[in-house]
Amino acid sequence: METKNQQNQINRRNFLQKSAVFATSAVVLPFLANSAYSASNSVKGNSSIPTVKLNNNLLMPTIGFGTYSLRDDVCKRSVAEAISVGYRLLDTASRYGNETFVGLGIKESGINRKDLFITSKIWVDDSGYEKTKTAFETSLKKLDTDYLDLYLIHRPRGDFKGSWRMMEELYKEGKIKAIGISNFTPAQYKDLMSAAKIKPAVNQIETHAFFQEVESYNYFKQTGVQTEAWAPFAEGRNGLFTNQTLADIGKKHNKSTAQVSLRWHYQRGIVAIPRTVQKAHMIENLNIFDFKLSESEMKAISALDLNTSQFPEWT
Repeated sequence: METKNQQNQINRRNFLQKSAVFATSAVVLPFLANSAYSASNSVKGNSSIPTVKLNNNLLMPTIGFGTYSLRDDVCKRSVAEAISVGYRLLDTASRYGNETFVGLGIKESGINRKDLFITSKIWVDDSGYEKTKTAFETSLKKLDTDYLDLYLIHRPRGDFKGSWRMMEELYKEGKIKAIGISNFTPAQYKDLMSAAKIKPAVNQIETHAFFQEVESYNYFKQTGVQTEAWAPFAEGRNGLFTNQTLADIGKKHNKSTAQVSLRWHYQRGIVAIPRTVQKAHMIENLNIFDFKLSESEMKAISALDLNTSQFPEWT
């Protein structure tokens, strides 16, 4: 018979695997039953999230709220709820098709804009010097804001050097507080830097227990570019939420495998942006700052690395 903790992990895994489908509708999803939550979910969200200092001295929260695949009213509600429990870093992209609803969620939250750290990204179809300016202004309009805290090149394709040149100008004008890249390898970064005048502040990449990107992690750490993890749970792929190593470590700390995963990212100095439409899971994901993984536990998680992307459709 499964233990309660194992069942909790299965429930969460099943939910996340299906959430991309559910989130495309405008139906407000009901909260899961209390039995689907870990014991630490009774703790209220805390807005005092630690920050990292980027290479231009801008402070960035170490954990944020991802919005990939969230749509319409589900997106709006989820963003407002995430802010209500303490999230300040919000991540979206023009490719997600939800910037308008992220903006509506922010408005519904009632929070002061200056207290948020908003990230968006430029898609491949909009790459190039002139197109980038238009794409950026469109994102601002949809998000209903007059500046972005972070703007990223979503993928290293098309005329990304032209995009970067415009992003440098927007940064100098104060319309973006930091500029960065996403899904860039060290080689692609070096290619960009051959024409760049400003070093990227962030590189957002797939990284989690099964794909730890050790080479990129070490390289960008040495060059002073902050690594940010998309899909820090691998969206439950390869059985992350039922992984025995993560479950055993979680049991020692009375934490879920999700919390162990996020703590592992945090102790590596990586910013993570988990996504969920469940308020209880939003709270759970913030409760990672009251325990610490030991050196042996960090090594045990490092041993899970398959050095293979869990998202072949994105490679």
